[in-house]
Amino acid sequence: MYRERPSRIPGAHVWCAVAETPSGLVLPDGCIDLLWDGAGVRIAGPDRTAHRHHTVVGAALTGLRFAPGAAPAVLGLPADELTDRQVPLDQVWAPARVRALAERIAAAGDPGAALEAEVVRLAGGEAAAGPAPSLAHATARLRAGAAVDDVAGELGVSRRQLHRRCLASFGYGPKLLARILRLQDALALVRDGVPLADVAARGRYADQAHLARDVRDLAGAPIRQLP
Repeated sequence: MYRERPSRIPGAHVWCAVAETPSGLVLPDGCIDLLWDGAGVRIAGPDRTAHRHHTVVGAALTGLRFAPGAAPAVLGLPADELTDRQVPLDQVWAPARVRALAERIAAAGDPGAALEAEVVRLAGGEAAAGPAPSLAHATARLRAGAAVDDVAGELGVSRRQLHRRCLASFGYGPKLLARILRLQDALALVRDGVPLADVAARGRYADQAHLARDVRDLAGAPIRQLP
């Protein structure tokens, strides 16, 4: 069982999941999550490809999924140090600070709301926990299919500078970020029942074969088999 809701933090979502099977496929989405498992907090970094998550049936997990590019400013470290990793928060922050945070979440009736409130408090406000305007612009333009050089020019930086900024903010370069965002948009269309040929056209793929190749490369399975 999985549920999510929009957060009061711009672009973020609060979610909870109870495992119904011993494993599940986690797809790349360009985001970083803070996870609460009932005992502690950990960071799930940005994934470059899908990975298999193993758990205990019935185990509950609560998360706050930041908007793409927003988490590094809150957590205090660049995203590329977290790429394809899950890290206990006490490896990033002082253990005493993390214990105090975990105690407040554990005492709350709603862990998701408590996790959200803690992030707002630590960031110094709801807006501060969301993405910076330049990162939101880059995400939106790459998602819309803009060329990397065009996005760099709009931000007043070189292509190399944009690549470095994307590594620090998203965990990977702008081209991979654009592919992952396009994958997420294609999945949303498939879930809405859109035929694959139309998904390919609307998703800015060259054709349906290009869609199939790119999805397999990022997710390891045909798009209709993805959650």
